[in-house]
Amino acid sequence: MEVPRQVMIHNETLGLKGAAGTLIRISSEGYYEVNLRFGEKTHRVLLPVQATALISAEAEVAGESVEVER
Repeated sequence: MEVPRQVMIHNETLGLKGAAGTLIRISSEGYYEVNLRFGEKTHRVLLPVQATALISAEAEVAGESVEVER
């Protein structure tokens, strides 16, 4: 997945259900670094991979292969 990338964020701890954000980085320490709007300001947030689901805001084109970098 290329970064930065627009994503929908699901995280129960923060009560996020499809919140729009921008994935900045996936750390080797086990967290996503995202930019997320709270009110009128954008904040850098670190979210644990184990408790967070990210969905790309753009749908994949049918028939294209998806490559995941680790």
